[in-house]
Formats: sequence, structure tokens, C-alpha cells
Amino acid sequence: MTHSEGSQTRTVVPLLFHLLDAPELNCASPTKFRVLWPIMAEDAAKALQEPRLARVRPSPATYKRWLAGTHIPRGDLRTILEAYFGKKAEALFQLVPIRDFVHPRPLDRRTRTAVRTLDYTWPTSRHVPGDPDAGIFGNWELAGGRHFDGTSIGVQIYEAQPRGDVMKISSADLPHLETFVRSSRRGVILASPGAAGGSGLYVMDAALARQNLAVGQDSRVPLAYELDDLVYAIIWALHVMDDGLLADDNPLFDRAEQLRHYVRISNSAPPRSEMPDLSPIGAAWLGSSLCAQFIVRHLGDLPEVPAFWTREATGEECAPWLLFRHKHDYLQNVADRFAGPGNALGRAFCVPESVVRSSETYERILLFITIAMMEMYGVKVWLTAEPEYQEVEGFVLASHRAILANWVRGESVWRVATTSARREVAPYQEVIGYARAHSLVDGPTPAARLAALADYLDLDWTWLTGRGRSLAEEGLTGMLRPRSRLLTLSALDRTLCFLGRLGGPADNR
Repeated sequence: MTHSEGSQTRTVVPLLFHLLDAPELNCASPTKFRVLWPIMAEDAAKALQEPRLARVRPSPATYKRWLAGTHIPRGDLRTILEAYFGKKAEALFQLVPIRDFVHPRPLDRRTRTAVRTLDYTWPTSRHVPGDPDAGIFGNWELAGGRHFDGTSIGVQIYEAQPRGDVMKISSADLPHLETFVRSSRRGVILASPGAAGGSGLYVMDAALARQNLAVGQDSRVPLAYELDDLVYAIIWALHVMDDGLLADDNPLFDRAEQLRHYVRISNSAPPRSEMPDLSPIGAAWLGSSLCAQFIVRHLGDLPEVPAFWTREATGEECAPWLLFRHKHDYLQNVADRFAGPGNALGRAFCVPESVVRSSETYERILLFITIAMMEMYGVKVWLTAEPEYQEVEGFVLASHRAILANWVRGESVWRVATTSARREVAPYQEVIGYARAHSLVDGPTPAARLAALADYLDLDWTWLTGRGRSLAEEGLTGMLRPRSRLLTLSALDRTLCFLGRLGGPADNR
């Protein structure tokens, strides 16, 4: 008896068949069962001290009746079955479902080699193959960094053919692809041209692949979505933060009113121990959101265009700037108030050389794109490498007034305060003054400053701008899809577009 379930078939069989078909036995066929039975009989004879049981044999017709579920054995046959499987005969012949899985097509040798790059190209990446015979999909494990927890997503690899500017997955893979994308679990598909003699992997969110199939589109992945350091950086940041926020969805929602209270008071610094139910990502979102709201609330009190100091120094620390929705509302608010020709709106970063040397390429790319995003919003960036400034907390400075707002590398979830006391403001004036006067990325245009930054971070400026342009033309939302409402890809898309324009023919560095 069978039931159709999408691309899988659900067959109802006796439990005996299910046990015989298990990988450790693989004896569900009549031929293999006849080989197994003497072993079963001998084991029962020894266990029950009944030598005659070793000579008992079922007929071929009896075995067929067992598999059809129309006959429950008696006598010695029943004794042998119950002794071997440790279950009553009635339980062995109870009907249970068994699924006939849709198996993926075998992968080309070159594709298998390409997939292994997931294990050694990035230290936070590990591919765990699935078991096609059991219908188990593979996992792509993304390890956490210094501050944030890691996560794991489903992954399936398919052979693909280059067709113009896309990689087209064969129609022969559609039955399995449809099975993979039906799961509500987060997953990605990787298209490989290995069988066609090509190289590389091309990535797309399983939910977007399902969406394309639902509207009758071919299963294809744009060439712009090639898995390289830039795409991996975005994938890592999005999935690590998205899953962390979803894990904390309820506690973050419950703290909405508490957050509004803290924004209204003059200063606060709740210790991390007060919020043990939050993951590192949830705590980061809460601290970042409070700091952004606190700064916006006090911007109207500033006597002049402010300068900003940012404590983030690594790609992991900067990733929230790229994806947290409230970050872009905050940056837009600042830009609307202060950005414009002749305004000295700026933001300083402290990134010591030791931090650069200890960071992987994909992390340095996250840092670079974050600074490019600031420039896109009309904020001139200054960069210092002085190690003594690395632990200065985030702040906003205008004349003799400072707004302290920090959530990065602190003992509290956030720390906010305001001050106009000269002795308290003086240290902030010093560090901003130094960063402004000795910036390592000084230049007359955003392109000049960002090109200098790429050089400092040991990144290829031409490659970065070219990849930014190709990704922006396709759109990140065609490759990945955040699940948390607290994240967005739109500002990152605009930043990549901005970066692509800077590296174009009109570059006036």
C-alpha cells in the first residue's frame, strides 16, 4: 500500500521488512533473506538451547506472505523471528510506513573536488556530506568567531551547465531539487560546472530556488553568485546573525518596552549577567539598537556637525552594520541631518596592523564593505592603527559635548551616557583629532580613501569593485533571503552598487 507525498512515496509495509531493509542487514530481498535465515535459526537454537531450531526453514511462499502482511507465523518460525529481533510476532507484522527517497544524481569527480574546498578555503567553513541512500541531506557548518556563535545550514550540490550568464541545473535533477527545497529548514543549493569541465561553485538560497520553481522558472544560478571570499563573507555574516536573532526572537520582543525605558534615561550600562537568556547575537542587536536610539535622541542637542568614533575593528564586529535594519535607519537619520557638501561629518575607526594580520580575507572584506557603507551615506572615514586607541569606546563628539554609546567588547550589554565636562570630553577630542590628522586612508574622494583602505587591508581594489558591481547588478536578494525581520540586505546591495561605481571607468582618484 502506498501514499504519494510530493516527490516521495510513502509505502506501508510490515515492520519485519523495515528491519530487514536496514543498512546493517540489507536482507529484504528473497535471495538475501534465504542467506540470513540459517544464521537467524542457528542463533535462536543456541540462545534457547533448542538444537532442532537450527534446521527450520520457511518456504519461499511463506516469506512472500510475511512481506504482504497477510500471515503471522506460528510455532518454530515464530520462535526464531522473535528470538532474533527481540519483538513479539504481532509487533513484527504491524504495518509501518517506509519512504522511497528520491536520490540525487552522482557528482562528477571534479565537482567532488570543488566541494572539498569548503573545508580548507575558509577556517569557519565545514561541509558534512549527507547520506543519499537514507534521504539525508548534507550540512554546511559555519563556525562562530571571537564573539558570535556559529550555525549549520542544509546544503545540496547539483551539476550544472553554463548557459550565458547563468548556471543551469539539469531537468534530471528537478525531482531531487524539489524534495530538498520543500523543507522549511534553512538551506542553500550549490551549482557546479564540474561535469561540464568547469570549476567553482555557485550558491543560492533554497527558499529562492523553491520560489523560482513555483512560478515555472528554470532552476538556474547567476554566474555573479560564484562562491568566493566576498560571497562567503556575506553568507557567513547573514546566516550566523539570522539564526542567532531567530533563536532570541521571543526574549527580544519581550524587552521592547524595557528598551524604550533605557533610551529615555540619561545613562545606563546593564551587565551581561542581567540578560543570560540572550545569545551573543541577541545581546549585540539589543545593545546596538539601544545605542542607535540613544544617539538619535541626543543629536538635536549638538551645537555643530559631529564626529563619530567606532570601536569595531574586525569584520565580525562590523557585520551588524551591514545587516541590522536599525543600523541603516540610524545612518540615514545622521546623513539627513548632517551629510552634505562642506560638512565635516566623519567617522573614525581604529584597526591596528596586528588585527589586520590576524584576520582572514573574508573578515577583512566585511570590514572594508562596512567602511564603504559609511562613505556611501556621506560620512568621511578616518582610519588609525594606533594600538592604544583600540579599546576606546564608541562615542559622538561635537565641540565640548560627547555622547557615549558603546556595545562592542564591553562587560555590559551597552553603555550610554552624555557629558559636557571638559576633563571628560578632552580624551575624546584627542583621539578624534589624532585620527583626523593622521588618517591612513586620507584622500579627496571616497574612491581614493577606499582604495587606500583596500591597500592597507591587503585586498584587491579592482577585484572588489568589479565583484561589487556584478553582485549589485544581480541583487543579493536573488541569492540569499534573511528570515528575521530585524535584518535587511537592501543597504548592503546599495553599498555594493556604490562600490562598483567607484571602480568604474569614471574613477577620478
